[in-house]
Amino acid sequence: QVQLVESGGGLVQAGGSLRLSCAASGSVDSINTMGWYRQAPGKQRELVATITSGDITNYADSVKGRFTISRDNAKNTMYLQMNSLKPEDTAVYYCNRRTFWGRDYWGQGTQVTVSS
Repeated sequence: QVQLVESGGGLVQAGGSLRLSCAASGSVDSINTMGWYRQAPGKQRELVATITSGDITNYADSVKGRFTISRDNAKNTMYLQMNSLKPEDTAVYYCNRRTFWGRDYWGQGTQVTVSS
């Protein structure tokens, strides 16, 4: 089992920045992909960004150039630096970890609210 705990969400004005963190614990493996997903009210959960254990990254078009995903494998922690935030970035942000064998683990989510 893997436990994921997100932190860093909150309320920010448009144009501002936030940094999300996701700490993994439990039976963590060294080969995996971690990612951030978000879900706005009335919408489906969508991919924000992913990063492999080899630091290969992938971003949704809507956040490219504004968000940066990173990880510290020694600390089993992933980050999402969010700059130039827009009201449409408002959502619950979820941390995901996919093991080498394809099993998904999810965090409880952290609310990000961007006011206009």
